[in-house]
Amino acid sequence: MVMFLLAAAAPVWAAGAGAGMSPDEALKMLKEGNDRYLNGKAQHPNQSRERRALTAGQGQHPFASALSCADSRAPVELLFDRGIGDLFVVRVAGNVAATDEIGSLEYAVDHLGTPLVVVLGHSQCGAVTAVVQNEKVPANVAAMVKPIAPAVAQARADNPGASGEALVNAAIKANIWQAIEDLFQRSQIIKGQVKAGKVKVLGAMYELDTGQVQWLGPHPAQDKLVGAAGKAAGPKGKKGEGKKAPPKEE
Repeated sequence: MVMFLLAAAAPVWAAGAGAGMSPDEALKMLKEGNDRYLNGKAQHPNQSRERRALTAGQGQHPFASALSCADSRAPVELLFDRGIGDLFVVRVAGNVAATDEIGSLEYAVDHLGTPLVVVLGHSQCGAVTAVVQNEKVPANVAAMVKPIAPAVAQARADNPGASGEALVNAAIKANIWQAIEDLFQRSQIIKGQVKAGKVKVLGAMYELDTGQVQWLGPHPAQDKLVGAAGKAAGPKGKKGEGKKAPPKEE
């Protein structure tokens, strides 16, 4: 039923093609929006009654999509100072990239034409902290945060002896890379668009206390991940493949 509804609506939604923007133009708009938010100069664009009517009648044409954490302190549209129909946001605890999240992002990229995908982690992430501390959680939560475990293992390997807040912070960043890796390993659609230069997938970190988004850039092993079509060993690929130190933050 869901697929039928999506297929029926696709002609209207696909027409916008991400407002015809390039990935860099979309990124510029997000950076400008976060700067306004950060400096108390938010403009709250596209939040009027007219905008609501326009998007209801002519469909959605977002210029960027985001995979972010469900944490109530990290509201994506607010921290980028955007409005109705601007961003296609997928939120889940721990910003993990599993089946539902990847399918949603494929819809944004393939049907709506968003040229930019941002995987947005944030400081003090409770989901990552729970995995780091091996907390006992309900069964459904345990299944949901399972994709975070490889990131925590990588953070421990890259930071021997680290513990407490330092380890959690390292794991949060590693989890951003893990989500992007899972996205590439399991989505031929997004991988193909990135390989063709039509879409960019970037990692970013939102600081809860300051409101600033730190841009981490593309996955440090993106060329290998995107160029390895058909070489993955199963739906998740080879864990730990191509792990390198993350690029410098902007």
